[in-house]
Amino acid sequence: MDVLYFAWLRERIAEPRERIETAAATAAELIAELAQRSDRHAAAFADPSAVRVALDQVLADPTAPLAGVREVAFFPPMTGG
Repeated sequence: MDVLYFAWLRERIAEPRERIETAAATAAELIAELAQRSDRHAAAFADPSAVRVALDQVLADPTAPLAGVREVAFFPPMTGG
């Protein structure tokens, strides 16, 4: 699975993307798993409520299942202006 990071998540993790294998069943479980990978990941996912997720380029809830998903993107909430 490809995992993409945007904005301050990318800055904290210091990588724009990773290719991983996971046993996580949901995006929320993946966030918890990624937070354990390194101190940088822990800093990026310290407040999961401040992270939005897209599964295969479709905005999704963190409880959404990962079965069959090929790409997960994490980004901060967006605001209009």
